[in-house]
Amino acid sequence: QVQLVESGGGLVQAGDSLRLSCVASGRTFSSFAMGWFRQTPGKEREFVAGISGIWWSGTTSGYADFAKGRFTISRDNAANTVYLQMNSLKPEDTAVYYCATSASRAFPTSIGGYNYWGQGTQVTVSS
Repeated sequence: QVQLVESGGGLVQAGDSLRLSCVASGRTFSSFAMGWFRQTPGKEREFVAGISGIWWSGTTSGYADFAKGRFTISRDNAANTVYLQMNSLKPEDTAVYYCATSASRAFPTSIGGYNYWGQGTQVTVSS
């Protein structure tokens, strides 16, 4: 049984940083893509960042436009953990953040490309 457990959310002020963590269990972690999504009440869950499973040349990653230059996704395969470093946070980044794992090596950017999800961690950014 695949399980994903997020942590690291909290209440911060605009301009602050947070690092979210997601620990995975129940499958071979390094082979599969991981992603971060976020959701606010009344809105659809949206893609934040994704990172591929290990290729022969390493990993690839990608970001939503709002995350480029501020957020960084990384993975520690030895620790079965994926991270989302968030810098220069803005009030509009307030959301529940979810990590997810895909059945593919390349990272999808749509919700349907992921088959297991964590329970989410709340990030609140005050102005």
